[in-house]
Amino acid sequence: MKLTAHLILVSAQPIPNITPMLDEAIKPQKVLMLVSPDMRERAKALENIFKPRGISVEQYAIEDPWDAERISDTALDILSQYPAGDIALNATGGTKLMSIAAYEAFRSENAPIYYVHPEHDRLLWLSPKRAPHELADRLKLKDYLMAYGADQVDIPDLGQSVPAPIQALTQNLLAGIDRYADELGALNYLALQADNPQLSTQIEHGPQAKPMLWELLELFEQAGLCRIDGRRLSFPDQQARFVANGGWLEMHTYKICTQLKKDCRIQDVACNITIQRHPAGKTPVKNEIDVGLIRDNRLHLIECKTKRFEKDADVLYKLDSLRDLIGGLQGRAMLVSFNSLDKVSRARAKELNIALCSKTDLRNLQQHLHAWLTAGR
Repeated sequence: MKLTAHLILVSAQPIPNITPMLDEAIKPQKVLMLVSPDMRERAKALENIFKPRGISVEQYAIEDPWDAERISDTALDILSQYPAGDIALNATGGTKLMSIAAYEAFRSENAPIYYVHPEHDRLLWLSPKRAPHELADRLKLKDYLMAYGADQVDIPDLGQSVPAPIQALTQNLLAGIDRYADELGALNYLALQADNPQLSTQIEHGPQAKPMLWELLELFEQAGLCRIDGRRLSFPDQQARFVANGGWLEMHTYKICTQLKKDCRIQDVACNITIQRHPAGKTPVKNEIDVGLIRDNRLHLIECKTKRFEKDADVLYKLDSLRDLIGGLQGRAMLVSFNSLDKVSRARAKELNIALCSKTDLRNLQQHLHAWLTAGR
């Protein structure tokens, strides 16, 4: 059912307001927004998504989102501009009172009303009654992140291929996961110390004191990612240093996600994403996403870790907070770790609804990702 205009109620959960506008079978020519004072930034973000797609936007300020009479009057005023009833209400957003007041106004004029199911990505027609509409999966990562308040989203263009030497290195690391797990943290530290103009650092311990570390360094040198000169470790460029500092696991996870793209109906996937937000009156905030993907118009975050942490729970809490901040109520999260997590941390991950794939499970990462992505669908 394609109408000229849609009225939406701007809220902190923006995705149900976006997905109908990206579906060619539903997409209107114009979107009208009821915007309360605390939702002005969200409304601006929505405008930045709609306008480039040829959808005109008009805002109606709602000074008090709890003033049902004023909300109803505003909805009726809007309806009067469309005498043929060529406008639908998306009743998904706003406060409950905003939704009820707008719903009653549209019902009184027998105007179309729909609701977007938050989990099943389906448009449900409330009035008049008709068959549900499965929404097209067209939402991309950049739009999703901007809808949740990101002012800038940087996504490196990595293509879908990982260089053969890095793929071979990854297979060696996974095959020797029990031998290398402890020393990967030391390599991460060295790569971090090399964040200088020379991209180099000194290796404190020699081959006899740390044989497994030196074996690990030689694997990275064979892959062309570093050079060892005595005890001097150097990297050819920042990308190589990134790979040595755990980036190889991100790239491996990203590669598997691209391989699952068709089978798991992944709409968009990227790795090493940087987002910046500038909250009004506050210091700009920068966040990094190791691997992010959109499936069924939902954000899936994957954190990749190759070093041990004193408190695994800190990593889990950080991932949980990031998911809530930029993923919304339907966001999902997974931790992919080269090291195993203790029993307490595993219980905490379950409590936070964060999926885990760690240590030897990484050898079957593709199966774990497939099961996670398709769970409950």
